[in-house]
Amino acid sequence: MKKGQGRWTRMLRRGVALFLTTVTVWVLSLTADMGAAAETFHTLAESPAFVSAALRAELGNLPEEEETGLTGWQKLVLGQSPTLSAGVGKGETGEAVQESPQPTGEPDDPEDPEEVPEVTVAPEDIVGRTLLPTSGEGYDSAQGVYIENRPGLALDVAALAQTQLTLTLPEEGPQVLIVHTHGSEAYTPDGTDTYVATGECRTTDTEKSVVRVGDEIAKVLTEMGLTVVHDTALYDYPEYNGAYDRSLAAVENWLAQYPTIQVVLDVHRDALIGSDGTVYKPITTINGEKCAQVMLVMGSNALYDHPNWLENLALAVQVQKEMNTLWPTLARPIGLRENRYNQQTAPGAMLVEVGSHGNTLQEALAAARMFARALGAVLLEYKG
Repeated sequence: MKKGQGRWTRMLRRGVALFLTTVTVWVLSLTADMGAAAETFHTLAESPAFVSAALRAELGNLPEEEETGLTGWQKLVLGQSPTLSAGVGKGETGEAVQESPQPTGEPDDPEDPEEVPEVTVAPEDIVGRTLLPTSGEGYDSAQGVYIENRPGLALDVAALAQTQLTLTLPEEGPQVLIVHTHGSEAYTPDGTDTYVATGECRTTDTEKSVVRVGDEIAKVLTEMGLTVVHDTALYDYPEYNGAYDRSLAAVENWLAQYPTIQVVLDVHRDALIGSDGTVYKPITTINGEKCAQVMLVMGSNALYDHPNWLENLALAVQVQKEMNTLWPTLARPIGLRENRYNQQTAPGAMLVEVGSHGNTLQEALAAARMFARALGAVLLEYKG
């Protein structure tokens, strides 16, 4: 082959490879709620046995006939949380900040309420699952607390559960800040919980989004004797990319205004969707009431400076223990991730996913009340 022909052949191959890569990312983004591409590639680099074990644990060891009905990609996607996967932006210090990918297409005009029914019924084809580990395989665990340790950091879960935190909540002034990096995240419309959509299960109507869930958490914590500031601003609309940068700036402003704040709670909802389009929701029944499951997502120092990540994680473990004591099926395993999710801002920072986009708002509100009671019970031990 002539030298010139070889060069053109290599260029052609690179062009084809780039095209195929682009198509692959695009297809993955469509099949994983516009989101698991980067996290999927990361997971593929991990042990396939671990991915399989973690998936089986979270889905409760699907019956053989049901499991074989899931494609390999569907199983992989279900093992991820698209809410916190892919989409890399720049933080205030120039570091890469992992966040959800931007929804494709332009956001709809929230002032144009096209064909929004007053009452609707959630689709019957949404598949509910109570996501609980059936074994310790793939987790760091102790005392009933399971942690999906994605960075592979050394953890002593038993010690974390017994750690006496340096966290001290003052008697006077706000102690807890609730914020929503992705405040337009919403749930599957059901009953009178309908809204003008600005994307798939997204809305600027804060009465029907995760902001409403934050209201419920704030209400319960306040009733328990804690002082809460609830930031109801939307940091992911109309521009989705950079939401973590904007919420970080807001958190820092709140902390400057109220130095008494020790706990920063970023409230989200998850998204679980199969490659065939099947929507899954984490669900359980407690005291006869259907409620979504809750997942704490914690940052680490695996990639960036995060000196108080173990303190944050210890608080999360103690809250998880309290949830397990009060309502054993409420909490999914804690997810430990490589990034920080702005949790470097406070000694008691946590990200909580209340349900998934397949859940209804009422299921999420029921979960929010239970989660808040567990969180409040732990925080009151560190008050004054």
